[in-house]
This record gives sequence, C-alpha cells and structure tokens, in this order.
Amino acid sequence: MQTAKAFISKLEEFRTVEELNKVARFFKGNDGLTEALGVKFGVVFKTAKEFTEMPLSEINLLLDSKYYEIRMGAVSIMDYQAKSKKVSEEYKKKLFDLYIERHDRLNNWDFVDRGSYNIIGEFLLDKPRDILYKLAKSQNVWERRTAIVSTYAFIKKDQLDDTFKIAEILLNDEHELINKAVGSWIREAGKRDPERLKDFLEKYAAQMPRITLRYAIEKLDKATRTYFLNIKK
Repeated sequence: MQTAKAFISKLEEFRTVEELNKVARFFKGNDGLTEALGVKFGVVFKTAKEFTEMPLSEINLLLDSKYYEIRMGAVSIMDYQAKSKKVSEEYKKKLFDLYIERHDRLNNWDFVDRGSYNIIGEFLLDKPRDILYKLAKSQNVWERRTAIVSTYAFIKKDQLDDTFKIAEILLNDEHELINKAVGSWIREAGKRDPERLKDFLEKYAAQMPRITLRYAIEKLDKATRTYFLNIKK
C-alpha cells in the first residue's frame, strides 16, 4: 500500500535550503503554522503522480501536515485520481467530500487552483451546484476562491450561468485573490460568449474593483477595453 509516510520520505530526499527560501514566498495564507519543506513543486507533482494509488485515509494524513509542499502533494494526488478514467463515480464523490471536509487545510490559492477543477467542478457537471453558492458566501477566502475557480469545468462545456452568478456574489470581495479570480473566470467565460461578458461588464464595470475589470477585459479588443476602463473612472 502507498502510504503517507513513504510519500513524505520521498519528498524529503529533495529538500534544499535554496528551495526553502523560494517556496515560502508562494504561500499567501495566514494560519501562522504552515512551513515550507524546501522541495520544488515540479518534484512534488512528479512524486504525487507516482503515488496515485494512495488510499484516501493516507491522503488525509498528508493533509494534516504543517508542510506546504506535503499538502500540495495531497491535493495533487487527489487531482490525479479524480481525472483518471478508471476511477468510479462513487470514488469521485469521496474525493469531493474529502476536499470539502478538509478545506481548512487547503488554505492557499494554489491548492484551490490545483484541485478544484477536477475534484469539484468536473464532479458537479451533472449535479446540483448549491455547494458552490454556499462556498461563495463563506468567511473563508479559499472556499470563496473554490466557488469561482470550480466553474471552469462548466465553462469548458459552455455552461456559463454559474460563473456569472457566482461572480455577482463575489464582485466586491475584499480580497485581491478573489478579485483576480473573478476577473479571470468571467474572462474565460467571455471567450465562449463575448456578448454575455460585455453585458455583464455594462452592468457592473463601474462598481467592480479595477483589478477585476482589468483581468476581465484582457482579451477584448483595445477599443472595447478602453470603453470599459472609462466606465470605471
């Protein structure tokens, strides 16, 4: 059986002081407890791929770790498992539940961006999406980010309603990483339906944070970008 202990031992072989200083800069959480192990993320992802047979009980142990890269390894293993064609719907539900139940340990933007597309969004493609609206109203910034980032799976299927609805909920969020995520994902939705993005911006450009607007209009033509930026003034 692939164990949490074996995974951690493998990662520890690649620790360096140089990487310790680099990795620490990526963590934007404020739990006061998380530490960097000092392992390149490329190594973390590669090792996670080697441990895709790890049972959920052992992944759960990885999520208990104080080390940033070990928890990234946990969510990466979950991500690899979720997108495997061999995994059952029942098991995908267990991955979904573990992600939601242990969201307190997924307390950085990259945990969310790594796992929410396959573990949450893909799972919800043919299911009710009430959980995302609950997360969008959470006091936890990373849960709010999961709410909007997960909708990328829907965008890929030309299902855009939830992206724009959740964007409305998060429109004036106080956290910059939510502002950026909202702008990024309505931009992606706009690639599928440019007119819907423009309609959304006509309604909300004047009130949304400037950084959200800039991310949202990034792929529009210059004249249209200028138009919406002028609305914001």
